[in-house]
Amino acid sequence: MFTYILYPGWNQEMNGDNSDKKTEDDVEYHRYPYSYGEAGKDSIHTSPGSDNAEPEVTEPEETSATGEAVETTAEADIYQTMADNIADDDPVDEVPVEEKKEKTEYKQEKTINATTSYAEPSREPPVVKKKSRKWQYITIVAVLLFVIGASFAVIYQTFNGDLYSSNDKVAVIYVQGTLITSSIPGGLGYVSSEEISDNIRKALRDEDVKAIVLRVNSGGGSSTAGEEVYTEVKKASDSGVPVIISMGDVAASAAYHLSAPADLIIANPSTMTGSIGTIWTFQNLSAYYSDEGIEFYIVKSGEFKDMGGAWRGLSDDEKEYANKVVAEVYGNFVRDVAEGRGLSISEVKALADGRIYTGREAKELGLVDEFGNLYDSIDRAAEMGGIQGDPTIIYMNKPSLSSLLFGSESEATVSSEEFLRYYEESPYGQIS
Repeated sequence: MFTYILYPGWNQEMNGDNSDKKTEDDVEYHRYPYSYGEAGKDSIHTSPGSDNAEPEVTEPEETSATGEAVETTAEADIYQTMADNIADDDPVDEVPVEEKKEKTEYKQEKTINATTSYAEPSREPPVVKKKSRKWQYITIVAVLLFVIGASFAVIYQTFNGDLYSSNDKVAVIYVQGTLITSSIPGGLGYVSSEEISDNIRKALRDEDVKAIVLRVNSGGGSSTAGEEVYTEVKKASDSGVPVIISMGDVAASAAYHLSAPADLIIANPSTMTGSIGTIWTFQNLSAYYSDEGIEFYIVKSGEFKDMGGAWRGLSDDEKEYANKVVAEVYGNFVRDVAEGRGLSISEVKALADGRIYTGREAKELGLVDEFGNLYDSIDRAAEMGGIQGDPTIIYMNKPSLSSLLFGSESEATVSSEEFLRYYEESPYGQIS
């Protein structure tokens, strides 16, 4: 598209003394030297009214925005209209230029909006390739499958492999490790009397449990812990639920103490059992402290208040008192064994010098009833509980997948050393 520009001054000549001249001779038209249709090419045009006219180069106006280009085009259209009127001897339209510019502005604005100016850069957004989420979906599915599988395994272990158990059950409770009176979790080489007692009570609350088997594998421990479990075993037996002891490698001292009131004791011929007696241990590190130059200043309210302190040995009075305490605990042990095994006090004392017995010797002495392993003990428990056919076995505290995965609150926050410090580092020694 070419634009024609009417040069200024023509109005004076037409309205002056030269009005008799031909209008077309007094008006020069020049094509606008730039074409918007061709980018990057500047064209020079001459006037159509004269073949001999020298070409005139018109410098284009520099426009930095679309609005300036629209204004130039609007003015050119107005001047073109006025020139056409003069050429046709029509009266000149006296409408102000600004008003005509406003009338043509809408038309030009539509053209500019529909096209992109040569000065405007492309505004198309860049194409971004979306990342594949294939592996994210695969990971989520894998995690969900793992959680579902773990949950099913926990449920399966909770029901001991039998989700549809019968009404005839035999509860198996493990007594493994050194006996102590604490809430320490099982499986750390120690066993808590609280845990064993709690599991016995749970089994008794289940009306479907017809018998209880205690699988004992312990060299003893705290005398008090043995007495606590002894009490619960006796209560269970007196309630009419048979309690059977299955001895493993060793069931001695406090471990034999808790076994005494059971309805039946089954051991292996090589099981180490017995060790009926009491011991109280004290440490005397006074020589060590002396060599290291460590001194203690003791303030006490009574003569026996620092008895058992490692900074000195026992006095004669303290030794006499210690013997008295041991004799009392030992007497309780002997009476409990005599009552549980149906023996006299003298018979038990003849055996209770602290020695251990093999399973075979213990059976001859009346401390053990039969030989057999764990499953023999379960069969005998089912028989004594009046169960016909194969019983459903419920392992009350056997290490399971759920305990390995989730553990317990105390196990996760407190170490085993903190649990056992009171027992291992007791200033009063250890009675067992």
